[in-house]
Amino acid sequence: MRGLWLENNQLELLNDIPEPEIKEGEARVRVLSAGICNTDLELIRGYYPYKGILGHEFVGIVEEGPKNLINKRVVGEINAACGHCRFCLRNEPTHCENRSVLGIVNRNGAFADYLSLPTENLYPVPDNIPTEVATFTEPIAAALEIQTQIKIHPQDKVLVVGDGKLGQLVAQTLSITGCDLFAVGRHDKKLANLRARGIKTGKSEDIQERTFDIAVECTGNAQGFAMAQKALRPRGTLVLKSTYAGNLSLDASAIVVDEITLIGSRCGRFAPALELLAQEKIDVQPLIDARYSLSQGIAAFERAQIKGTQKVLLNISD
Repeated sequence: MRGLWLENNQLELLNDIPEPEIKEGEARVRVLSAGICNTDLELIRGYYPYKGILGHEFVGIVEEGPKNLINKRVVGEINAACGHCRFCLRNEPTHCENRSVLGIVNRNGAFADYLSLPTENLYPVPDNIPTEVATFTEPIAAALEIQTQIKIHPQDKVLVVGDGKLGQLVAQTLSITGCDLFAVGRHDKKLANLRARGIKTGKSEDIQERTFDIAVECTGNAQGFAMAQKALRPRGTLVLKSTYAGNLSLDASAIVVDEITLIGSRCGRFAPALELLAQEKIDVQPLIDARYSLSQGIAAFERAQIKGTQKVLLNISD
Protein backbone atom coordinates (compact mmCIF):
# COMPACT_ATOMS: atom_id res chain seq x y z
CA MET A 1 0.00 0.00 0.00
CA ARG A 2 1.13 3.55 -0.75
CA GLY A 3 1.18 6.21 1.93
CA LEU A 4 2.78 9.48 3.05
CA TRP A 5 4.82 8.44 6.07
CA LEU A 6 6.06 10.87 8.73
CA GLU A 7 9.02 9.95 10.92
CA ASN A 8 11.50 12.23 12.73
CA ASN A 9 9.83 15.28 11.15
CA GLN A 10 10.56 13.91 7.67
CA LEU A 11 7.80 13.06 5.21
CA GLU A 12 8.27 10.47 2.46
CA LEU A 13 6.11 8.49 0.06
CA LEU A 14 6.37 4.76 0.76
CA ASN A 15 5.01 2.03 -1.51
CA ASP A 16 5.30 -1.00 0.78
CA ILE A 17 3.18 -0.11 3.83
CA PRO A 18 1.01 -3.00 5.06
CA GLU A 19 -2.72 -2.44 4.61
CA PRO A 20 -4.46 -1.59 7.89
CA GLU A 21 -5.43 -4.48 10.12
CA ILE A 22 -9.19 -4.45 10.62
CA LYS A 23 -10.18 -5.03 14.24
CA GLU A 24 -13.62 -6.02 15.45
CA GLY A 25 -16.09 -3.18 15.02
CA GLU A 26 -13.94 -1.44 12.40
CA ALA A 27 -14.18 -0.97 8.65
CA ARG A 28 -11.61 -0.82 5.85
CA VAL A 29 -12.03 2.30 3.73
CA ARG A 30 -10.48 2.88 0.31
CA VAL A 31 -9.57 6.56 0.29
CA LEU A 32 -10.80 8.67 -2.63
CA SER A 33 -9.86 12.19 -1.58
CA ALA A 34 -8.03 13.76 1.36
CA GLY A 35 -7.22 17.32 2.36
CA ILE A 36 -4.00 18.73 3.80
CA CYS A 37 -4.75 20.58 7.03
CA ASN A 38 -2.70 22.99 9.11
CA THR A 39 -2.46 20.27 11.77
CA ASP A 40 -0.65 18.07 9.25
CA LEU A 41 1.85 20.85 8.65
CA GLU A 42 2.31 21.40 12.39
CA LEU A 43 2.96 17.68 12.90
CA ILE A 44 5.82 17.90 10.42
CA ARG A 45 7.16 20.85 12.42
CA GLY A 46 7.03 18.82 15.64
CA TYR A 47 3.73 19.90 17.21
CA TYR A 48 3.27 16.31 18.45
CA PRO A 49 5.68 13.34 18.26
CA TYR A 50 3.70 11.34 15.69
CA LYS A 51 5.09 8.52 13.58
CA GLY A 52 2.97 7.07 10.78
CA ILE A 53 0.74 8.04 7.88
CA LEU A 54 -0.58 11.59 8.04
CA GLY A 55 -4.05 12.81 7.06
CA HIS A 56 -7.46 13.04 8.74
CA GLU A 57 -9.76 14.89 6.30
CA PHE A 58 -11.04 12.31 3.82
CA VAL A 59 -13.77 10.73 1.75
CA GLY A 60 -13.59 7.05 0.93
CA ILE A 61 -15.52 3.93 -0.01
CA VAL A 62 -16.10 1.15 2.50
CA GLU A 63 -14.71 -2.14 1.16
CA GLU A 64 -14.86 -4.18 4.35
CA GLY A 65 -17.36 -3.62 7.16
CA PRO A 66 -21.09 -3.80 7.88
CA LYS A 67 -23.36 -4.59 4.92
CA ASN A 68 -25.19 -1.27 5.15
CA LEU A 69 -21.93 0.59 4.45
CA ILE A 70 -20.29 -1.62 1.83
CA ASN A 71 -19.54 0.34 -1.37
CA LYS A 72 -20.88 3.54 0.20
CA ARG A 73 -18.99 6.84 0.17
CA VAL A 74 -18.22 7.82 3.76
CA VAL A 75 -16.47 10.40 5.87
CA GLY A 76 -15.24 9.61 9.36
CA GLU A 77 -14.88 11.26 12.74
CA ILE A 78 -11.20 11.03 13.58
CA ASN A 79 -11.22 10.08 17.29
CA ALA A 80 -11.45 6.32 17.86
CA ALA A 81 -12.64 5.98 21.45
CA CYS A 82 -12.43 3.04 23.86
CA GLY A 83 -16.06 3.28 25.01
CA HIS A 84 -15.46 2.61 28.70
CA CYS A 85 -13.26 5.36 30.19
CA ARG A 86 -14.75 8.22 32.25
CA PHE A 87 -14.98 10.52 29.21
CA CYS A 88 -16.64 7.90 27.02
CA LEU A 89 -19.16 7.20 29.79
CA ARG A 90 -19.94 10.95 29.79
CA ASN A 91 -20.45 10.81 26.01
CA GLU A 92 -17.29 12.85 25.44
CA PRO A 93 -15.40 10.47 23.12
CA THR A 94 -13.15 13.19 21.67
CA HIS A 95 -11.44 13.27 25.08
CA CYS A 96 -11.27 9.49 25.54
CA GLU A 97 -8.22 8.68 27.67
CA ASN A 98 -7.35 5.71 25.45
CA ARG A 99 -8.26 7.14 22.05
CA SER A 100 -6.33 6.93 18.85
CA VAL A 101 -6.71 9.78 16.38
CA LEU A 102 -6.61 9.29 12.63
CA GLY A 103 -3.29 10.51 11.27
CA ILE A 104 -2.42 12.23 14.55
CA VAL A 105 -2.17 9.78 17.49
CA ASN A 106 -1.48 6.04 17.23
CA ARG A 107 -3.55 5.45 14.07
CA ASN A 108 -2.37 5.65 10.46
CA GLY A 109 -4.17 8.34 8.53
CA ALA A 110 -5.82 9.15 5.23
CA PHE A 111 -2.88 9.97 2.94
CA ALA A 112 -2.79 6.35 1.83
CA ASP A 113 -4.72 3.89 -0.31
CA TYR A 114 -6.59 2.53 2.71
CA LEU A 115 -7.45 3.45 6.29
CA SER A 116 -9.41 1.87 9.11
CA LEU A 117 -11.86 3.41 11.58
CA PRO A 118 -14.57 2.14 13.92
CA THR A 119 -17.82 1.76 11.99
CA GLU A 120 -19.56 4.04 14.50
CA ASN A 121 -17.26 6.85 13.32
CA LEU A 122 -18.39 6.59 9.69
CA TYR A 123 -21.12 8.66 8.03
CA PRO A 124 -22.50 8.03 4.55
CA VAL A 125 -22.12 11.01 2.23
CA PRO A 126 -25.41 12.22 0.70
CA ASP A 127 -25.51 11.71 -3.07
CA ASN A 128 -25.79 15.42 -3.84
CA ILE A 129 -22.46 16.26 -2.17
CA PRO A 130 -19.48 15.96 -4.56
CA THR A 131 -16.53 13.99 -3.22
CA GLU A 132 -14.18 17.01 -3.15
CA VAL A 133 -16.75 19.03 -1.24
CA ALA A 134 -17.34 16.23 1.27
CA THR A 135 -13.60 16.24 2.03
CA PHE A 136 -14.27 19.44 4.02
CA THR A 137 -16.64 17.68 6.45
CA GLU A 138 -14.06 17.39 9.24
CA PRO A 139 -13.01 21.08 9.34
CA ILE A 140 -16.63 22.21 9.01
CA ALA A 141 -17.54 19.98 11.95
CA ALA A 142 -14.67 21.55 13.90
CA ALA A 143 -15.96 25.02 13.03
CA LEU A 144 -19.47 24.09 14.18
CA GLU A 145 -18.13 22.83 17.51
CA ILE A 146 -17.89 26.47 18.64
CA GLN A 147 -21.68 26.69 18.58
CA THR A 148 -22.01 23.65 20.84
CA GLN A 149 -19.63 25.21 23.38
CA ILE A 150 -21.13 28.70 23.57
CA LYS A 151 -24.50 30.16 22.68
CA ILE A 152 -24.28 32.77 19.94
CA HIS A 153 -27.18 35.17 19.59
CA PRO A 154 -28.08 37.61 16.78
CA GLN A 155 -27.23 40.55 19.04
CA ASP A 156 -23.69 39.25 19.76
CA LYS A 157 -20.79 41.09 18.20
CA VAL A 158 -18.38 38.38 16.98
CA LEU A 159 -14.87 38.67 15.57
CA VAL A 160 -13.04 36.01 13.53
CA VAL A 161 -9.28 36.53 13.37
CA GLY A 162 -7.67 34.84 10.36
CA ASP A 163 -8.74 34.33 6.75
CA GLY A 164 -7.08 30.97 6.18
CA LYS A 165 -8.79 27.64 5.56
CA LEU A 166 -10.22 27.31 9.06
CA GLY A 167 -11.01 31.00 9.49
CA GLN A 168 -13.06 30.94 6.28
CA LEU A 169 -15.14 27.99 7.46
CA VAL A 170 -15.56 29.39 10.97
CA ALA A 171 -16.83 32.67 9.53
CA GLN A 172 -19.27 30.91 7.20
CA THR A 173 -20.71 28.74 9.97
CA LEU A 174 -20.98 31.64 12.40
CA SER A 175 -22.75 33.78 9.81
CA ILE A 176 -25.64 31.30 9.87
CA THR A 177 -26.42 32.35 13.47
CA GLY A 178 -27.26 35.90 12.30
CA CYS A 179 -24.77 37.44 14.72
CA ASP A 180 -23.02 40.77 14.07
CA LEU A 181 -19.98 39.16 12.45
CA PHE A 182 -16.69 40.74 11.41
CA ALA A 183 -13.80 38.73 9.91
CA VAL A 184 -10.28 40.08 9.59
CA GLY A 185 -7.28 38.80 7.66
CA ARG A 186 -4.34 39.77 5.49
CA HIS A 187 -5.40 38.58 2.04
CA ASP A 188 -7.80 40.57 -0.12
CA LYS A 189 -8.74 37.56 -2.28
CA LYS A 190 -9.64 35.42 0.72
CA LEU A 191 -11.63 38.20 2.36
CA ALA A 192 -13.47 38.70 -0.92
CA ASN A 193 -14.73 35.11 -0.67
CA LEU A 194 -16.40 36.02 2.62
CA ARG A 195 -17.76 39.35 1.38
CA ALA A 196 -19.40 37.47 -1.49
CA ARG A 197 -21.41 35.65 1.18
CA GLY A 198 -22.46 38.87 2.88
CA ILE A 199 -19.88 38.75 5.69
CA LYS A 200 -18.27 42.01 6.80
CA THR A 201 -14.49 41.90 6.50
CA GLY A 202 -11.48 44.08 7.16
CA LYS A 203 -7.85 44.23 8.21
CA SER A 204 -6.38 44.28 11.71
CA GLU A 205 -6.38 48.09 11.83
CA ASP A 206 -10.16 48.06 11.36
CA ILE A 207 -10.79 46.29 14.68
CA GLN A 208 -12.35 48.43 17.40
CA GLU A 209 -10.71 47.29 20.63
CA ARG A 210 -12.78 46.22 23.65
CA THR A 211 -16.03 46.09 21.67
CA PHE A 212 -16.60 42.42 20.79
CA ASP A 213 -18.55 39.89 22.83
CA ILE A 214 -16.81 36.89 21.25
CA ALA A 215 -13.51 36.55 19.38
CA VAL A 216 -12.45 33.39 17.56
CA GLU A 217 -8.70 33.07 16.98
CA CYS A 218 -7.94 31.05 13.83
CA THR A 219 -4.35 32.03 13.03
CA GLY A 220 -2.42 29.87 15.47
CA ASN A 221 0.10 32.63 16.13
CA ALA A 222 0.81 35.05 18.96
CA GLN A 223 -0.15 38.13 16.95
CA GLY A 224 -3.59 36.71 16.22
CA PHE A 225 -4.12 35.82 19.87
CA ALA A 226 -3.16 39.31 21.05
CA MET A 227 -5.45 40.86 18.43
CA ALA A 228 -8.39 38.71 19.52
CA GLN A 229 -7.80 39.44 23.21
CA LYS A 230 -7.62 43.20 22.74
CA ALA A 231 -10.84 43.17 20.72
CA LEU A 232 -12.89 41.76 23.59
CA ARG A 233 -15.02 43.74 25.99
CA PRO A 234 -14.77 42.86 29.71
CA ARG A 235 -16.30 39.43 30.36
CA GLY A 236 -15.98 38.56 26.70
CA THR A 237 -15.17 35.08 25.36
CA LEU A 238 -12.02 34.14 23.48
CA VAL A 239 -12.20 30.89 21.48
CA LEU A 240 -8.92 29.28 20.44
CA LYS A 241 -9.55 27.31 17.26
CA SER A 242 -5.99 26.70 16.02
CA THR A 243 -3.21 24.33 16.97
CA TYR A 244 -0.05 26.07 18.23
CA ALA A 245 3.30 24.47 17.45
CA GLY A 246 5.18 26.39 20.16
CA ASN A 247 4.53 28.09 23.46
CA LEU A 248 2.18 31.06 23.52
CA SER A 249 2.86 34.20 25.56
CA LEU A 250 -0.20 36.03 26.81
CA ASP A 251 -1.16 38.95 29.02
CA ALA A 252 -2.63 36.94 31.88
CA SER A 253 -3.25 40.01 34.04
CA ALA A 254 -5.54 41.52 31.42
CA ILE A 255 -7.45 38.25 31.20
CA VAL A 256 -7.99 38.27 34.96
CA VAL A 257 -8.88 41.96 35.23
CA ASP A 258 -11.34 41.82 32.31
CA GLU A 259 -12.63 38.39 33.42
CA ILE A 260 -12.15 36.95 29.95
CA THR A 261 -13.36 33.39 29.33
CA LEU A 262 -10.86 31.28 27.36
CA ILE A 263 -12.21 28.27 25.47
CA GLY A 264 -10.21 25.70 23.55
CA SER A 265 -12.17 24.25 20.64
CA ARG A 266 -11.28 21.16 18.64
CA CYS A 267 -13.31 18.41 16.95
CA GLY A 268 -17.03 18.48 16.21
CA ARG A 269 -19.82 16.15 15.14
CA PHE A 270 -20.07 15.21 11.47
CA ALA A 271 -23.84 14.91 11.05
CA PRO A 272 -24.53 18.69 11.28
CA ALA A 273 -21.60 19.40 8.94
CA LEU A 274 -22.92 17.00 6.30
CA GLU A 275 -26.37 18.54 6.63
CA LEU A 276 -25.01 22.03 5.91
CA LEU A 277 -23.11 20.73 2.88
CA ALA A 278 -26.15 18.88 1.58
CA GLN A 279 -28.21 22.08 1.92
CA GLU A 280 -25.41 24.06 0.18
CA LYS A 281 -25.25 26.51 3.09
CA ILE A 282 -21.43 26.36 3.08
CA ASP A 283 -19.36 27.07 -0.04
CA VAL A 284 -15.98 25.34 -0.04
CA GLN A 285 -15.10 25.47 -3.74
CA PRO A 286 -13.28 28.85 -3.51
CA LEU A 287 -11.03 27.33 -0.82
CA ILE A 288 -9.51 24.69 -3.11
CA ASP A 289 -6.14 25.92 -4.35
CA ALA A 290 -4.68 22.78 -5.90
CA ARG A 291 -5.16 19.08 -6.53
CA TYR A 292 -2.45 16.42 -6.59
CA SER A 293 -2.31 12.65 -6.89
CA LEU A 294 -0.92 10.62 -4.00
CA SER A 295 2.23 9.95 -6.05
CA GLN A 296 2.73 13.74 -6.04
CA GLY A 297 2.21 13.91 -2.27
CA ILE A 298 5.54 15.50 -1.39
CA ALA A 299 4.96 18.25 -3.96
CA ALA A 300 1.46 18.71 -2.55
CA PHE A 301 2.90 19.36 0.91
CA GLU A 302 5.43 21.78 -0.53
CA ARG A 303 2.54 23.68 -2.11
CA ALA A 304 0.50 23.58 1.11
CA GLN A 305 3.37 25.15 3.06
CA ILE A 306 3.56 28.20 0.81
CA LYS A 307 2.23 31.18 2.71
CA GLY A 308 -1.29 32.12 1.68
CA THR A 309 -2.17 28.72 0.19
CA GLN A 310 -5.67 27.51 0.92
CA LYS A 311 -6.76 23.86 0.71
CA VAL A 312 -4.61 21.36 -1.16
CA LEU A 313 -6.39 18.11 -1.99
CA LEU A 314 -4.91 14.70 -2.69
CA ASN A 315 -6.86 12.58 -5.16
CA ILE A 316 -5.81 9.22 -3.75
CA SER A 317 -7.53 7.10 -6.39
CA ASP A 318 -5.61 8.78 -9.28
